[in-house]
Parts: sequence; C-alpha cells; structure tokens
Amino acid sequence: MLRDHPAPTRVAIAVEPEPKAGLRRELGVRDLAFFGFVCMASPRWIPAAAHAGPASVTVWLIAGLFLGVPLASSVSALMAKYPEAGGLYAWTRNDFGPAHGFISFWLYWIGMAFWFPSAAIFFLSSAAYTLGPSYAYLADSRAFLIGGSLAAIWIALGSNLVGLKTGKWTENGGALAVVALAAILIAAAAIRWGHQGPATPLNFVPKLDWRTAAFWAAIAYGMTGIEVLGMMNAEIRSPQRRVKSAIWVTTSSVAVFYATATLALVVLLPARMISDVRGIAQGGDAVGRVLAAPWISAIIALLVVISGFGAFGGFGTALSRMPFAAGIDHLLPDAFARIHPRWHTPHIAIVTLGIVSSSLLLLSQLGDTMQVAYQELVSLMLIGGFLPYIYMFFSAWKAGRKGAAAAGLAVTLVCLLCSVIPTADVRQVWWYEGKLAAGAAAMVGSGWLLYRKAAL
Repeated sequence: MLRDHPAPTRVAIAVEPEPKAGLRRELGVRDLAFFGFVCMASPRWIPAAAHAGPASVTVWLIAGLFLGVPLASSVSALMAKYPEAGGLYAWTRNDFGPAHGFISFWLYWIGMAFWFPSAAIFFLSSAAYTLGPSYAYLADSRAFLIGGSLAAIWIALGSNLVGLKTGKWTENGGALAVVALAAILIAAAAIRWGHQGPATPLNFVPKLDWRTAAFWAAIAYGMTGIEVLGMMNAEIRSPQRRVKSAIWVTTSSVAVFYATATLALVVLLPARMISDVRGIAQGGDAVGRVLAAPWISAIIALLVVISGFGAFGGFGTALSRMPFAAGIDHLLPDAFARIHPRWHTPHIAIVTLGIVSSSLLLLSQLGDTMQVAYQELVSLMLIGGFLPYIYMFFSAWKAGRKGAAAAGLAVTLVCLLCSVIPTADVRQVWWYEGKLAAGAAAMVGSGWLLYRKAAL
C-alpha cells in the first residue's frame, strides 16, 4: 500500500518535508491555480460551443453548476481524506480495493492517452488556419498533423520530464496564454457590440437535439479536469492550507472563461459560420478587422500553440503519478515506481504515456478521413474520461459528499450515453460504432488483464 505523508505539525517549520516516495513539493498556490486552469480551460471547445449558438453560454454555466461544482466538492474532500500520491487511483483503491483502483486509473489514463493526439490535431489545425491562407493547407495535411502532433506531445512531456521546478513554467505559460486569448476575444467583441451590435442574435435558451449529443458531452467534458490536482497531492507545498481555495477558484474561473469566450465569438461572428476546427482562426480574422490589426492573427496562433503545450505538460505530469503509485503497489512493473535520481520525476511513467499516445495517434488514422478519425479519438477520450468518474463519485459519497456525488454521477451517465452517438460527419455508422465498442472493450479488458497478471 502507499504510505501517507507525515501529518502536518503544529510547530512552524521553514521547509516542509519531502514525501517519502522521493517526489519534491514544487507547487505553490499560484502554480497550483495555473496547473488546474490550463488542464481545464481549453480553447478547443470554444468554436464548437459557439457554432451551436449563444445557448451554449447557458450550457457552460449549467455544466459548471451540475458537474464542475460536484467535481470540485468531491476532489476537495478526497484530497483531504487521502493525502497521498496517485489521486483517483489511490481514492478508488482505498475505498473499493486494488482491482477497482487499478481499473479506474487505467481507464482514465487510456482516455487521456486518446486526449493527447486529438488535442494536438486541434491545436495544430487551428494554428495553421489562424496564420492565414498561405498556411491553411497544412491543416489538411496528414503528414503535418501527425508529425507536428508527435513533436508537440514529446516536447511538452520532455519539459516536465526534467522536473516540476522547470516543467511548471510550461503550465504557467499555457494558462497565461489562455487568459490572453480570452481577453483579446472579449475586448474585440465589446468594441464590435458597441459599434455594430452582435453578429448573432442572442438567444440563450438551450434546445435539446440528439443529433448534437456528442457535443453536449464535450461541453461537460470541458468542465472536468480538476481531479489532476489530486494526482499532484504529494508535490504541493502546504496542501492542507492551499488546495481547497485553489480548487474552487480554478473551477469558477474556468466556467467564466468558457461562457465569456463563447459569447465573444458569437458576438464577433454569425454562429452558423463558425467552424469547429477553424473557429479560432475565424475569430482571429474578426478581431483583426475590429481592431484594424491583421497581424493579431499570428499572435492568436502563437497563444493557441502555447496553451496546447501547457495542457500537454500539465496532463502528462499529473497522469504519470497514477502509474507511479500503481508501481509502488507492485501492480505495474517496478520500473514505474522509479524516481529519476537527478530530476525527481517518475520518468518511466512519463515516457510510457508518450509512447502510448503516439501509438494511438497513428492507429486512429487507419481506414478513415482525418475528420472522422478525429471524432473517433474524441469519442474514445470521452468514454475513457467519464467512466472513472463513476468510481470517483462513489468515493465522494463515502467521504460524505452525497449531494455532489449524486449530481455528478447522474451527469456522468448522461455524458457516457451522448459520447457514443455519431455526428453528422459519420457516414459508416456501424463501422464507427464498432470501432468505439472495440476501443471501449479494449480499454476495460486490457486493464483487467494487466491487474490479473500483477495479482498472480
């Protein structure tokens, strides 16, 4: 079993003891807030939300209330109850046993391994479109997207491989880039509204439509991610004093970011004209026209790329702590429990995540167009991402957060259903659904087989 950290002493000390596992406490309160923000606030969901219309602003706020708040409450309680490395893995293992702990970690880890290539494709495509017509062809180039995605994944993971003292600046920079991007969109939208009014009629009442069900799941998914702070519990300075406020500030800030950035985009452009992938580029063009500064598109493209690196670094760092904890429990090879003697990071776990993400990126391209392959990655990411929340909310129930657990669990189950509904871009529905079923079965089955092998 994992060992708890020493109980906090009543005597003031200059330096907090390092965790026995060998990890270093490098995250202060500012780093913690930036870390959580960059993992949650992603520009990739803004164009899709804006395309659905102003009602998405209301949906963001609903998602924040019925999923973001339950998550924040649950994670806060579970981090206090189990102050050890591993986050979701440790919570589930302690409440339901090692088998369930391993399965929950594996599903989350694999789901996020699908997130890496899908996010990389979005960030690179969006940046290419934003740079202008001379570079737009790159967004349709499979070689550019695959090669660039592989480079982005490994550069971001590499910056955190050498330690949080260095790697945390990737996350901090990514968070600041997201804030700057939102500020530019909001400022231009305010000017446009004052001079011409909004480009889209502002109707904030949502309409239910099963043809866009996967989109609603993606909206909810955009409000998740605060659980990554639990995975970093052993590397936070004075976690008992700082975690709770950081969780609530981050969650509320993310909800405001999504709602205001989406509103800004529909004020700048007619919703029906906003592309899910090219929406940021279209917004950049609109900002350039409003501010009479066409060069600003290049700045927006740079901010999109920086935000992507920050998200890759944040998730890559946090995710590596779960196989590290499983390695300490001897449920994975002992190599996963190793800490690099110089960098003090679980380097084997980080490198393994990079290898798996890179492999999934390449495998997803078999037999489909880039658009459908991207949608498959997103659906598998949603399935792998939401399934472990079932465990987490049951753990929150046991920790006394019954209201949060019930609300979060209900939203999670609805999102899982929405995740498997194909979009209008899918022509071969049975082939698409078959790949999703095979992918989901492979995620669960591989986790079970790995656990059984380790338990023998």
